[in-house]
Amino acid sequence: MSGQSITDRIAAAQHSMTGSAISKAVCKATTHEASAPKKKHLDYLMHCTNELNVNIPHLADTLFERTANQSWVVVFKALITTHHLMMYGNERFIQYLASRSTLFNLNNFVDKGALQGYDMSIYIRRYSRYLTERALSYRLVAADFTKMKRGTDGVMRSMSIEKLMKTLPIIQNQLDALLDFEASSNELTNGVINCAFTLLFKDSIRIFAAYNEGVINLLEKYFNMKKNQCKEALEIYKRFLIRMTKLSEFLKVAEQVGIDQVDIPDLSQAPSSLLEALEQHLASLEGKKMKDASTVSRYLKLYWNSGCRSMTNTNVNYNYFYTFNSYLFNICLSQAPAPVAFPMTTPQVPVYGMIPPPVGQMGSMPLMAPQPVIYNQPILRTTNPFTPIPGAQFMDQ
Repeated sequence: MSGQSITDRIAAAQHSMTGSAISKAVCKATTHEASAPKKKHLDYLMHCTNELNVNIPHLADTLFERTANQSWVVVFKALITTHHLMMYGNERFIQYLASRSTLFNLNNFVDKGALQGYDMSIYIRRYSRYLTERALSYRLVAADFTKMKRGTDGVMRSMSIEKLMKTLPIIQNQLDALLDFEASSNELTNGVINCAFTLLFKDSIRIFAAYNEGVINLLEKYFNMKKNQCKEALEIYKRFLIRMTKLSEFLKVAEQVGIDQVDIPDLSQAPSSLLEALEQHLASLEGKKMKDASTVSRYLKLYWNSGCRSMTNTNVNYNYFYTFNSYLFNICLSQAPAPVAFPMTTPQVPVYGMIPPPVGQMGSMPLMAPQPVIYNQPILRTTNPFTPIPGAQFMDQ
């Protein structure tokens, strides 16, 4: 199945005669050739989405018509082209897709006439469901999660509690649809499915970035929430941990198929101490007697308000993964004994030949300014932040 088929050539010739350059480009991007759509055709279609005189519904409908083909190659490449335009084309394209009640009718698609037809048909059905969910997410929030502004003043970090509670489940559903693709490295056997997987990989990083920042915002507001809000927020956080695990498996496949490791973030799991502390705070609101509930919650809130939220700078590429886990690590450190109210002091030792300025006088002996030394301050290391810290004493009561 190499090269363009006779059917492809005839279809392209027909579109040339009718003067439809868009239909011709779509036909050439979705040939029977078992390789990724050619960049020159994708670039042309992407350029078309930015032209005001281009009929976006016509472009989308032409792609939908190609998904009615019986060949898994043509259908898969039509989905890839659609996905590419959703990612890199003008926003008008995804806006139109979001306005439609249905996109693809591929839930029962099977190509039994090709060698890889049955296996590839499974991934076509999953892929089409993700693209549908992507368009639905845009319809529900009027924004693309993969293109949201990030950082402390980003969209997800500045959302109110009420809007955040509605938005995070939508992100969860979109990420679930993406991770349901579930292709192993052994199943990425041709250029078509490899191209689809690469686009999914790029989406997964960007979606999780928005998801991650939404959860940070949720945790920042957790101790000021009402009981019912805390309960809902805790469930959202638990589902977040599950998706972190699934995303880690997805990223392992990306590494196995040769995606540059620089582009693959390291998702270190947050310590269980945080989840326990959140559960204990909710239990205290519900009036349940749990060991350490009030103490842990008090220290968590105290440390949170003391400024650890300033560590969540997400302006640098994919550093939000590292900063988020460092952020959680510092929350867990808040369970250590609070710094003493009156820290121990040591006298300042004068350097030979230098007389420090006196700050007081007692007889002929000058009094030096005391230097505070907090002896129970945890030591932060540059290694794995979640490994036990020598000398750090955590509370048992």
